[in-house]
Amino acid sequence: IKPSIDMTIESNNFVLFLMGPTASGKTELAIKISKIIDSTLISVDSALIYKGMDIGTAKPDKETLINFPHELIDICNPEDSFSVTEFITLAKKHINTALNKGKLPILVGGTSFYFNALEHGLSSLPASTDESRKHFNNLLQKMGSEKLHEELQEIDPKSAERIHPNDSQRITRALEVHKLSGETLSALRGNKNQNKLDLNIKKIVLMPDRSILHKRIEDRFIEMIKNGFLDEVKSLRKNQKLNLDIASMRCVGYRQAWNYFEGLYSKKEMVEKAIVATRQLCKRQCTWLRDENSALILKQMDIDKAINYLQERDA
Repeated sequence: IKPSIDMTIESNNFVLFLMGPTASGKTELAIKISKIIDSTLISVDSALIYKGMDIGTAKPDKETLINFPHELIDICNPEDSFSVTEFITLAKKHINTALNKGKLPILVGGTSFYFNALEHGLSSLPASTDESRKHFNNLLQKMGSEKLHEELQEIDPKSAERIHPNDSQRITRALEVHKLSGETLSALRGNKNQNKLDLNIKKIVLMPDRSILHKRIEDRFIEMIKNGFLDEVKSLRKNQKLNLDIASMRCVGYRQAWNYFEGLYSKKEMVEKAIVATRQLCKRQCTWLRDENSALILKQMDIDKAINYLQERDA
Protein backbone atom coordinates (compact mmCIF):
# COMPACT_ATOMS: atom_id res chain seq x y z
CA ILE A 1 0.00 0.00 0.00
CA LYS A 2 1.59 3.25 -1.12
CA PRO A 3 1.17 6.43 0.90
CA SER A 4 -1.84 8.40 -0.32
CA ILE A 5 -0.02 11.72 -0.14
CA ASP A 6 3.51 12.11 -1.35
CA MET A 7 4.82 13.94 1.65
CA THR A 8 8.52 14.54 1.63
CA ILE A 9 10.39 14.82 4.87
CA GLU A 10 12.68 17.82 5.20
CA SER A 11 15.42 15.97 7.01
CA ASN A 12 16.70 12.56 6.07
CA ASN A 13 18.30 12.08 9.44
CA PHE A 14 15.46 11.96 11.90
CA VAL A 15 13.46 9.08 13.29
CA LEU A 16 10.08 9.00 14.99
CA PHE A 17 9.69 7.37 18.39
CA LEU A 18 5.97 6.57 18.71
CA MET A 19 5.52 5.57 22.33
CA GLY A 20 2.71 4.86 24.73
CA PRO A 21 1.54 2.40 27.36
CA THR A 22 -0.04 -0.92 26.48
CA ALA A 23 -3.51 -0.64 24.84
CA SER A 24 -3.04 3.05 23.98
CA GLY A 25 -3.50 2.56 20.21
CA LYS A 26 0.12 3.05 19.06
CA THR A 27 -0.03 0.55 16.20
CA GLU A 28 -3.14 2.15 14.75
CA LEU A 29 -1.56 5.62 14.85
CA ALA A 30 1.69 4.32 13.31
CA ILE A 31 -0.28 2.78 10.44
CA LYS A 32 -2.25 6.00 9.88
CA ILE A 33 0.99 7.99 9.69
CA SER A 34 2.53 5.46 7.30
CA LYS A 35 -0.44 5.89 4.94
CA ILE A 36 0.47 9.57 4.62
CA ILE A 37 4.26 9.54 4.91
CA ASP A 38 6.39 6.90 3.20
CA SER A 39 7.66 5.03 6.26
CA THR A 40 9.23 1.88 7.61
CA LEU A 41 7.55 0.52 10.75
CA ILE A 42 9.97 -0.92 13.31
CA SER A 43 8.55 -2.64 16.39
CA VAL A 44 10.01 -1.69 19.78
CA ASP A 45 8.41 -4.41 21.85
CA SER A 46 10.15 -7.12 23.86
CA ALA A 47 7.14 -9.47 23.54
CA LEU A 48 6.37 -9.15 19.80
CA ILE A 49 9.80 -10.56 18.91
CA TYR A 50 8.61 -14.10 19.72
CA LYS A 51 7.10 -16.44 17.13
CA GLY A 52 3.97 -18.30 18.20
CA MET A 53 3.08 -15.69 20.83
CA ASP A 54 0.46 -13.80 18.86
CA ILE A 55 -2.76 -13.51 20.85
CA GLY A 56 -1.42 -12.77 24.33
CA THR A 57 1.03 -10.14 23.07
CA ALA A 58 -1.70 -8.30 21.09
CA LYS A 59 0.45 -8.70 17.98
CA PRO A 60 -1.04 -7.01 14.88
CA ASP A 61 -2.93 -9.68 12.92
CA LYS A 62 -1.53 -11.43 9.86
CA GLU A 63 -3.44 -9.26 7.39
CA THR A 64 -2.25 -6.04 9.04
CA LEU A 65 1.34 -7.27 8.94
CA ILE A 66 1.04 -8.17 5.24
CA ASN A 67 -0.30 -4.70 4.38
CA PHE A 68 1.86 -2.81 6.87
CA PRO A 69 4.97 -4.89 7.57
CA HIS A 70 6.74 -4.24 10.88
CA GLU A 71 10.42 -5.03 11.30
CA LEU A 72 11.50 -6.89 14.47
CA ILE A 73 8.29 -8.91 14.91
CA ASP A 74 8.58 -12.74 14.96
CA ILE A 75 12.38 -12.74 14.90
CA CYS A 76 13.07 -15.42 17.50
CA ASN A 77 11.63 -18.50 19.17
CA PRO A 78 10.16 -18.26 22.68
CA GLU A 79 13.07 -20.26 24.13
CA ASP A 80 15.70 -17.93 22.63
CA SER A 81 17.34 -15.21 24.66
CA PHE A 82 17.35 -11.76 23.07
CA SER A 83 19.34 -8.89 24.54
CA VAL A 84 18.87 -5.16 24.35
CA THR A 85 22.24 -5.00 22.54
CA GLU A 86 20.85 -7.25 19.80
CA PHE A 87 17.78 -5.03 19.63
CA ILE A 88 19.92 -1.89 19.14
CA THR A 89 22.01 -3.54 16.41
CA LEU A 90 18.94 -4.69 14.46
CA ALA A 91 16.96 -1.48 14.97
CA LYS A 92 19.88 0.64 13.70
CA LYS A 93 20.22 -1.58 10.64
CA HIS A 94 16.52 -1.12 9.77
CA ILE A 95 16.67 2.62 10.51
CA ASN A 96 19.61 3.06 8.11
CA THR A 97 17.91 0.99 5.41
CA ALA A 98 14.78 3.14 5.73
CA LEU A 99 16.71 6.42 5.58
CA ASN A 100 18.71 5.24 2.57
CA LYS A 101 15.39 4.64 0.78
CA GLY A 102 14.15 8.10 1.78
CA LYS A 103 11.60 6.67 4.20
CA LEU A 104 10.75 7.82 7.70
CA PRO A 105 11.69 5.19 10.31
CA ILE A 106 8.76 4.93 12.74
CA LEU A 107 9.80 3.09 15.88
CA VAL A 108 6.59 2.02 17.57
CA GLY A 109 6.09 0.10 20.80
CA GLY A 110 5.88 0.04 24.56
CA THR A 111 9.28 -1.24 25.70
CA SER A 112 10.70 1.92 27.25
CA PHE A 113 14.01 0.25 28.06
CA TYR A 114 14.65 -0.35 24.35
CA PHE A 115 13.75 3.25 23.43
CA ASN A 116 15.96 4.54 26.23
CA ALA A 117 18.90 2.38 25.17
CA LEU A 118 18.59 3.57 21.56
CA GLU A 119 18.44 7.21 22.56
CA HIS A 120 21.07 7.27 25.29
CA GLY A 121 23.27 4.28 24.59
CA LEU A 122 23.85 1.31 26.86
CA SER A 123 25.85 1.12 30.02
CA SER A 124 28.69 -1.37 29.94
CA LEU A 125 27.05 -3.91 32.21
CA PRO A 126 28.51 -7.34 32.92
CA ALA A 127 26.87 -10.16 30.95
CA SER A 128 24.83 -12.74 32.86
CA THR A 129 26.43 -16.14 33.33
CA ASP A 130 24.54 -19.44 33.59
CA GLU A 131 25.82 -19.74 37.13
CA SER A 132 24.69 -16.25 38.24
CA ARG A 133 21.33 -16.65 36.54
CA LYS A 134 20.75 -19.95 38.34
CA HIS A 135 21.88 -18.45 41.64
CA PHE A 136 19.40 -15.56 41.46
CA ASN A 137 16.54 -17.69 40.13
CA ASN A 138 16.99 -19.97 43.15
CA LEU A 139 17.11 -16.97 45.48
CA LEU A 140 13.94 -15.61 43.88
CA GLN A 141 12.11 -18.89 44.41
CA LYS A 142 13.28 -19.08 48.02
CA MET A 143 12.81 -15.47 49.09
CA GLY A 144 10.35 -13.90 46.64
CA SER A 145 10.78 -10.61 44.82
CA GLU A 146 9.75 -8.31 47.67
CA LYS A 147 12.47 -9.66 50.01
CA LEU A 148 15.04 -9.35 47.21
CA HIS A 149 13.82 -5.80 46.60
CA GLU A 150 14.57 -5.00 50.27
CA GLU A 151 18.06 -6.39 49.76
CA LEU A 152 18.49 -4.21 46.67
CA GLN A 153 17.38 -1.21 48.74
CA GLU A 154 20.36 -1.80 51.05
CA ILE A 155 22.85 -2.17 48.19
CA ASP A 156 21.53 0.27 45.60
CA PRO A 157 18.71 2.54 46.86
CA LYS A 158 18.58 4.46 43.55
CA SER A 159 17.80 1.35 41.52
CA ALA A 160 15.39 0.09 44.19
CA GLU A 161 13.43 3.31 43.90
CA ARG A 162 13.16 2.88 40.12
CA ILE A 163 12.26 -0.82 40.14
CA HIS A 164 8.86 -2.06 41.30
CA PRO A 165 9.03 -4.66 44.15
CA ASN A 166 7.17 -7.15 41.90
CA ASP A 167 9.52 -6.72 38.94
CA SER A 168 11.54 -9.84 39.72
CA GLN A 169 13.45 -9.78 36.42
CA ARG A 170 14.92 -6.32 36.97
CA ILE A 171 15.49 -6.83 40.72
CA THR A 172 17.52 -9.99 40.14
CA ARG A 173 19.41 -8.32 37.29
CA ALA A 174 20.37 -5.36 39.51
CA LEU A 175 21.59 -7.73 42.24
CA GLU A 176 23.41 -9.85 39.66
CA VAL A 177 25.20 -6.77 38.22
CA HIS A 178 26.40 -5.89 41.72
CA LYS A 179 27.57 -9.44 42.41
CA LEU A 180 29.43 -9.73 39.08
CA SER A 181 31.01 -6.28 38.97
CA GLY A 182 31.14 -5.06 42.56
CA GLU A 183 29.49 -1.87 41.29
CA THR A 184 25.85 -0.84 41.67
CA LEU A 185 23.60 -0.82 38.63
CA SER A 186 22.84 2.90 39.10
CA ALA A 187 26.58 3.75 39.12
CA LEU A 188 27.21 1.71 35.96
CA ARG A 189 24.16 3.16 34.22
CA GLY A 190 25.81 6.55 34.58
CA ASN A 191 28.59 5.51 32.17
CA LYS A 192 26.79 5.15 28.88
CA ASN A 193 28.73 3.88 25.93
CA GLN A 194 28.66 5.16 22.37
CA ASN A 195 26.09 2.70 21.06
CA LYS A 196 23.37 5.34 20.91
CA LEU A 197 21.49 6.52 17.87
CA ASP A 198 23.28 9.44 16.27
CA LEU A 199 20.19 10.99 14.70
CA ASN A 200 17.57 13.56 15.56
CA ILE A 201 14.58 12.00 17.27
CA LYS A 202 11.02 13.26 17.21
CA LYS A 203 8.72 11.74 19.79
CA ILE A 204 4.97 11.26 19.92
CA VAL A 205 3.54 9.84 23.14
CA LEU A 206 0.01 8.46 23.00
CA MET A 207 -1.33 8.74 26.55
CA PRO A 208 -5.08 8.22 27.04
CA ASP A 209 -6.56 8.72 30.53
CA ARG A 210 -5.84 5.87 32.91
CA SER A 211 -9.53 4.94 33.26
CA ILE A 212 -9.73 4.48 29.47
CA LEU A 213 -6.56 2.38 29.46
CA HIS A 214 -7.82 0.19 32.33
CA LYS A 215 -11.10 -0.48 30.52
CA ARG A 216 -9.28 -1.29 27.25
CA ILE A 217 -6.88 -3.63 29.05
CA GLU A 218 -9.78 -5.56 30.60
CA ASP A 219 -11.80 -5.72 27.37
CA ARG A 220 -8.75 -6.74 25.37
CA PHE A 221 -7.77 -9.58 27.70
CA ILE A 222 -11.31 -10.99 27.70
CA GLU A 223 -11.23 -10.77 23.89
CA MET A 224 -7.86 -12.62 23.89
CA ILE A 225 -9.41 -15.47 25.88
CA LYS A 226 -12.27 -15.67 23.35
CA ASN A 227 -9.75 -15.67 20.49
CA GLY A 228 -7.91 -18.73 21.79
CA PHE A 229 -5.21 -17.35 24.09
CA LEU A 230 -5.40 -20.42 26.37
CA ASP A 231 -4.88 -22.73 23.38
CA GLU A 232 -1.85 -20.66 22.46
CA VAL A 233 -0.37 -21.13 25.95
CA LYS A 234 -1.28 -24.83 25.91
CA SER A 235 0.73 -25.32 22.74
CA LEU A 236 3.66 -23.29 24.15
CA ARG A 237 3.66 -25.58 27.20
CA LYS A 238 4.37 -28.53 24.90
CA ASN A 239 7.76 -26.95 24.18
CA GLN A 240 10.11 -28.75 26.59
CA LYS A 241 12.54 -25.82 26.52
CA LEU A 242 10.04 -23.42 28.08
CA ASN A 243 9.47 -22.73 31.77
CA LEU A 244 8.60 -19.71 33.88
CA ASP A 245 12.26 -18.64 34.20
CA ILE A 246 12.49 -18.01 30.44
CA ALA A 247 12.04 -14.34 29.47
CA SER A 248 9.21 -15.00 26.99
CA MET A 249 7.08 -16.74 29.62
CA ARG A 250 7.51 -13.80 31.96
CA CYS A 251 5.46 -11.71 29.52
CA VAL A 252 2.32 -10.41 31.14
CA GLY A 253 -0.64 -12.79 30.77
CA TYR A 254 1.50 -15.81 29.84
CA ARG A 255 2.80 -16.39 33.37
CA GLN A 256 -0.74 -16.24 34.79
CA ALA A 257 -2.09 -18.62 32.11
CA TRP A 258 0.84 -21.00 32.69
CA ASN A 259 0.07 -21.08 36.42
CA TYR A 260 -3.60 -21.70 35.64
CA PHE A 261 -2.59 -24.83 33.72
CA GLU A 262 -0.40 -25.83 36.69
CA GLY A 263 -3.60 -25.79 38.75
CA LEU A 264 -2.54 -22.81 40.89
CA TYR A 265 -5.50 -20.62 39.95
CA SER A 266 -9.07 -21.03 38.78
CA LYS A 267 -9.85 -19.58 35.36
CA LYS A 268 -11.56 -16.59 37.00
CA GLU A 269 -8.52 -15.92 39.23
CA MET A 270 -6.20 -16.24 36.25
CA VAL A 271 -8.19 -13.65 34.27
CA GLU A 272 -8.22 -11.26 37.25
CA LYS A 273 -4.49 -11.68 37.91
CA ALA A 274 -3.59 -11.19 34.25
CA ILE A 275 -5.65 -7.98 34.05
CA VAL A 276 -4.08 -6.66 37.29
CA ALA A 277 -0.57 -7.52 36.03
CA THR A 278 -1.23 -5.75 32.72
CA ARG A 279 -2.49 -2.67 34.56
CA GLN A 280 0.68 -2.69 36.67
CA LEU A 281 2.76 -2.86 33.49
CA CYS A 282 0.72 0.04 32.11
CA LYS A 283 1.40 2.06 35.27
CA ARG A 284 5.17 1.44 35.00
CA GLN A 285 5.11 2.46 31.32
CA CYS A 286 3.18 5.66 32.16
CA THR A 287 5.67 6.52 34.93
CA TRP A 288 8.58 6.12 32.50
CA LEU A 289 6.84 8.12 29.76
CA ARG A 290 6.06 11.02 32.09
CA ASP A 291 9.76 11.85 32.03
CA GLU A 292 9.76 12.19 28.25
CA ASN A 293 10.49 15.78 27.44
CA SER A 294 10.12 17.50 24.08
CA ALA A 295 7.49 15.01 22.91
CA LEU A 296 4.11 15.66 21.35
CA ILE A 297 1.70 14.20 23.92
CA LEU A 298 -1.64 13.04 22.52
CA LYS A 299 -4.50 11.99 24.80
CA GLN A 300 -6.22 10.38 21.84
CA MET A 301 -5.57 9.51 18.23
CA ASP A 302 -5.06 12.76 16.31
CA ILE A 303 -3.52 12.14 12.92
CA ASP A 304 -3.58 15.83 11.87
CA LYS A 305 -1.63 16.93 14.96
CA ALA A 306 0.83 14.07 14.43
CA ILE A 307 1.46 14.95 10.77
CA ASN A 308 1.79 18.68 11.48
CA TYR A 309 4.31 17.91 14.20
CA LEU A 310 6.34 15.73 11.83
CA GLN A 311 6.33 18.42 9.16
CA GLU A 312 7.82 21.03 11.48
CA ARG A 313 11.35 21.73 10.37
CA ASP A 314 13.09 21.58 13.73
CA ALA A 315 13.57 17.84 13.76
